Amino acid sequence: QVQLVESGGGLVQAGGSLRLSCAASGRTFSTLAMGWFRQAPGKEREFVAVINWSGGMTFYEDSVRGRFTIFRDNAKKTVYLQMNRLKPEDTAVYYCAASPSGDSLSRVSAQYNYWGQGTQVTVSS
Repeated sequence: QVQLVESGGGLVQAGGSLRLSCAASGRTFSTLAMGWFRQAPGKEREFVAVINWSGGMTFYEDSVRGRFTIFRDNAKKTVYLQMNRLKPEDTAVYYCAASPSGDSLSRVSAQYNYWGQGTQVTVSS
């Protein structure tokens, strides 16, 4: 019922910035909590950030707090992840995800019902 498409990944040097976008369709976007997760090769999928339905509340994984910012534009049905001061350990496939629980700030991937296809972020030394 909800389709998510990520974009904006690429190759960047350490210390650089990227902005990821996730466009949603198929459901009222403003009712969804939206999260970002990432998965490096051979690693478990890891929570990155989440934003509630209105954009008024956010929560971040410790390793990205202060460097990454999640925000949303409900009129455009799009959620963004602004990534600054990137590090090689940020290299991963980044996924956006949606939860019908609009005020949920969960870091648990199983609590998100819908997922995008992922976009690759590679940070070189």
